[in-house]
Amino acid sequence: MNTARMTLPVSPLDSQNSQESEIDLMQLFRTLWRGKIWVILTTIIAILIGGYYAYSIATPLYTTRAVVMLENRQEQVVDIQSVMTGLSGDQATINTEVEVLRSRGLLEKLVLKLNLTNDPEFNTDLQPEPFISITKIINFARELTGLPPKGKAQLSERDILDATIDELLKKLMVSSIRQSYVFNIFATSEDPEKAALIANTLGELYIRDQLEVKFDATAQATEWLTERVTQLQAELEDAEAAVKDFVSKTDLVGPKSLDALNRQLKDLRERLLKTKAAQILASEQAKRLHGLAEAQKYSEVVEQANDPTLRRLFLAQDNSDTNNSKAFTARLASILQNVDQKNTQMIDQIDALRQSIDTLQTQIESQSKDLVTLQQLQREAEASRLIYEYFLSRMKETSVQQGIQQADSRVLSYAVVPLRPASPRKAIILFLSAIMGMIFGSGMVLLKEYAQNTFRTPEDLEHLSGATVMGQIPVIPARNRKKVLKYLTDKPTSAAAEAIRNLRTSILLSNVDNPPKIIMSTSSIPGEGKTTQSLALAQNLSGLGKKVLLVEGDIRRRTFSEYFDIKGKQGLLAVLSGEAKLEDVAVYNEDLKADILIGEKSAINAADVFSSDKFHAFLGDLRKKYDYVIIDTPPVLAVPDARVIGQSVDAILYTVKWDSTTRRQVSEGLKSLRSVGAAVTGLVLAQINKRGMKRYGYGDSYGAYGDYYDN
Repeated sequence: MNTARMTLPVSPLDSQNSQESEIDLMQLFRTLWRGKIWVILTTIIAILIGGYYAYSIATPLYTTRAVVMLENRQEQVVDIQSVMTGLSGDQATINTEVEVLRSRGLLEKLVLKLNLTNDPEFNTDLQPEPFISITKIINFARELTGLPPKGKAQLSERDILDATIDELLKKLMVSSIRQSYVFNIFATSEDPEKAALIANTLGELYIRDQLEVKFDATAQATEWLTERVTQLQAELEDAEAAVKDFVSKTDLVGPKSLDALNRQLKDLRERLLKTKAAQILASEQAKRLHGLAEAQKYSEVVEQANDPTLRRLFLAQDNSDTNNSKAFTARLASILQNVDQKNTQMIDQIDALRQSIDTLQTQIESQSKDLVTLQQLQREAEASRLIYEYFLSRMKETSVQQGIQQADSRVLSYAVVPLRPASPRKAIILFLSAIMGMIFGSGMVLLKEYAQNTFRTPEDLEHLSGATVMGQIPVIPARNRKKVLKYLTDKPTSAAAEAIRNLRTSILLSNVDNPPKIIMSTSSIPGEGKTTQSLALAQNLSGLGKKVLLVEGDIRRRTFSEYFDIKGKQGLLAVLSGEAKLEDVAVYNEDLKADILIGEKSAINAADVFSSDKFHAFLGDLRKKYDYVIIDTPPVLAVPDARVIGQSVDAILYTVKWDSTTRRQVSEGLKSLRSVGAAVTGLVLAQINKRGMKRYGYGDSYGAYGDYYDN
């Protein structure tokens, strides 16, 4: 059955499609069951190939595991986190450490330590060249073309080392265990001891690398800190010397004295303001007194001067005492002089205060600048001292830390020498080989079934043609064609004889009301067994006591001579031309129990002969003289004779050779008959091979021709 027609249901609710799907799946299973021998054979071959590979070809590889744990919490004797911190233990750090374990730098140390560049397992250049290789093929081709063969490329030591590291990477696997600080180091090698050595050495090199990194870091830190402390010490000394030198060159009174000067400056400014106010009053008073005196308004002068003596003298002046007037004038002059003198003194005092303020202000400004400079120098010296002390402390801590460094990891479990190889996994290889063999065998069976273009079952033939298969005739085991009739006569209960009987019955019952009398046998191409079938059918019909005529309608090849000794006799063309009568040229054969009318060679085209009125009249005459007439015609696709004859017969048997005639040949042959109105009565699947049916898995459907009948 052609599995290419298998369809799947569109919807589970569609019962019809579901039924078709089930039928197709069953047909698929039946196809596989029919090809079970191929499936079993390919499975056995695959198992043998897999077993040969697993037990003979494959190199045993041993895998072992070393376990390294990350120490995320370490107690440091000296707190030096600023110099070299430990690992935090978060997921990013763990992933980083996994990559460190697989880093080429660390693996290079491993290769050099174990001298793996001289190990053929890891240095492929040391491995012997295989019997057949691409290099040998290329060199052989170059020799054939006259070119010199290529030599093996010379690699540098660096290239060899890199190639060895690449091979080592293929045989190493590093992984971390989830929710833990544990790493697994898997190493694979052909030597179990070497595998354990590689895993353990890698773990130790990883821990040693951590210590070396820390030692290098602390050494570099110590060296840098030493240089830095020396620089800071010199800077501190320079800063302290600058403070001392500045103090020695300046007359600093200190912050307290500077505060006193500021207070003094404040007092002077207050005195200056008061003196200015008093001087203004004195100046105004002097102006008023001089103005009143000039205006001789002595009463107002006395009032403004507020001097008892001047008042007394002014009052005495009213008594017309000349001496009192002189005394008053002298006293007034004295008062005016005192007022002017006081004003002058105040002006001088203001100038003196201003000078004092300017001097004191200049002194304060100078002292302030010097004090600021001193304080800046002192701060710089103090900062240098603090930095110096800090770096000095760190340098001492780093020096102490160099002797007590600890690694961030430790080997939790060393790898042990494995006792059994990890690969090849023979059971898995055999199991997968069996699966692959079954898949390959099944695919081969399905592909062969899909590509099958011939007919093996009557169902296939009926499905393509639309006609009924009336007979299934097995291969007749006769050594040559002349012994075919003898075989059927000697073995009447054989499968072939019974198949002919079934064919006869089917033909006679194809039209009960008007049983066919003239039966034409044809096929698509030569060699399909139609002539043998015609002889066997004629023999079987004559066995019913009927008068039967076998006509050789293939006058081009004339194959009846291969079955009967009738060469050189007249036949069909002689009857049609009127040269002889049917009774004179028809030959009775004892084995056939029927008359035979052979064909003759003619210069006239055979199709023209069978299209003539004489031939149609001849067939009408045969209907009267014989009970059954069987005409063996040429193949339909070879010549048009069968299409011409088929228009005048009662039944057409179309023979198809089992597992030989292609679907296209049958389709084209039937189409050519239908095109001229010649309907095929029935199909015959001929030359069925019993062993072939069983080989293809159709033995159950062909059981009727198996054990039930005699051979």
